[in-house]
Amino acid sequence: MGNTSNQVHFKPTSQKSRINALDVIRGIALLGILLMNINGMGLPFAYSDPSISGGSDGYNLQVWFVNEMLFEGTMRGLFTLLFGAGVILLTKRLESNGAGIRTADIYYRRILWLLVFGLINVWVLLWHGDILFPYAIFGLMLFPFRNTNVKNLIIAGCLLLSIGVLWDISDYKTDLQTQKAGLQAQELKNQDAELTEGQEEDLKNWEKFNTKKTPEEVDKFIEKMHQGYWAIVTEKTRMNQFMQTWFPYRIWSWDILSFMLLGMAFFKLRIFHGERQYMFYLIMLITGYLIGLTINYIETTSILDSNFDKLTMHKAGMTYQIGRLFTTIGHVGLFMLFIKSGVLDVLQKALAAVGRMALTNYLMHSVITTILFYGFGFSLYGELQRFELYYIVGAIWIFQLIFSPIWLKLFHYGPVEWLWRSLTYQKKQAFRIKK
Repeated sequence: MGNTSNQVHFKPTSQKSRINALDVIRGIALLGILLMNINGMGLPFAYSDPSISGGSDGYNLQVWFVNEMLFEGTMRGLFTLLFGAGVILLTKRLESNGAGIRTADIYYRRILWLLVFGLINVWVLLWHGDILFPYAIFGLMLFPFRNTNVKNLIIAGCLLLSIGVLWDISDYKTDLQTQKAGLQAQELKNQDAELTEGQEEDLKNWEKFNTKKTPEEVDKFIEKMHQGYWAIVTEKTRMNQFMQTWFPYRIWSWDILSFMLLGMAFFKLRIFHGERQYMFYLIMLITGYLIGLTINYIETTSILDSNFDKLTMHKAGMTYQIGRLFTTIGHVGLFMLFIKSGVLDVLQKALAAVGRMALTNYLMHSVITTILFYGFGFSLYGELQRFELYYIVGAIWIFQLIFSPIWLKLFHYGPVEWLWRSLTYQKKQAFRIKK
C-alpha cells in the first residue's frame, strides 16, 4: 500500500516539461532519414551506387550527389544523438521524482518494447533498413552511462568511432591485397600460364569483389518484389538476418553507440536546450561543415570520377565516419540557430509535432512505402528513377507536417507513442485531449 501513492509520479514526459528544440530537431531528422531510406525502399541494390538501378545521370546523379554530401548518415546521426540525449532526459526526470531503482525498471521495459517495434518494422512492415532494433540493442547498454561525466562520454564516443575507422582502414587494405593477388592471377591467366589452386582462388575472390549486379539480376529481384506479401517476407529473410546480426556487430557498434554517447554528452552540455550563445552554435556550424563537407566532397567526387568503382567506394569509406560526424555537428549548429531565431514559427511548430510523433511517423514511412512499392500494393518497386522517388518523399513530408499538428490537437500522443508509453508504465495512458 505504501508504494501506491508514489506511482502517480512516474508518468511520461508532459507537454510542459518537453524541450522544444529536441522535438524540432527530431522532426527534421525523422523527415531527413527518409531522404536516404527511400532509395533502399524503392530501388534494388542502389542505396549507395546509382549505376546499378534508378539512373546515374542527369537529375538522378544530382540527387545522389546532394544526398552523399549532406544527408548520408547525418540525419541518422542527428536522430542517434537525440536518442542518447533522451536517455538522460528520461532517467533524470524519473530519479528526480523519486523513482529510485524503478528508474531502471521503466527504462529497460521501454527499451525492450522498442526492440519489439523494431522487429515488427523489419518482419511485418518489411523494412530491412530499420534502426529501431539496433537502437534498442545499444540502448540496453546506455543506462550505466547516465551519470558519466561529459569528458568521459566524449572520450568513449570518440574511441568507439575510432575503432570503426581503423576497422574500415583494415578492410580497405584487405581489399587492396585482394585486388593485387587477383590482378596477378589474371595476368598469368592471360599469358596462358597454369594457375595454382591458390591463384585460382585469388582470381575468383577478385572477380567476386569487383562484379556488380547484372541487369538480369536486378530485373529478377524487382520481379520478386512484385509478388505477394508472404513471398516477399520469404525473399527478405536472408537480408533481414544479415541486417540484424552482422550489421550490428560490424557497423552499428561504431556508428550508433558512439553517437548515442556523444548525444548524452551534448545534452549534459545543454547544447540541445538552446541555452548556448549564438556564437557557440555558429562555431559548431562553421567548424562542422568546413571539416565534414570537405571530407564528404573528396569522397563523393572520387567515387564519381571512378564511375562508382567498388574499390574506390571502399576507400572513401575509410573517412566516412569522420565526415559524417562533423557534418552532423554542422547540422546541429545550423538547426539550433534556426530554432533560436524563431523564424518560420509555423514550420517549427509543425516540425516539433512531427518530432513528438517520431515513432509513429517513422513506422508510417514503412507502411506507406511498402504499399506503394511491393506487389500486394502498387508494385512501384524498381519502376521509378532515383529522382522520381523524391516526389513520394515530398508528399510524405507534406502529409506528416500537416497531419502531426492536427493529431496532437486532439490527442496527447501519437498512436504508437501512446501504446509505447502504456506498455512502458504498465498503465493505460490518457489519450484523447478533453476539451
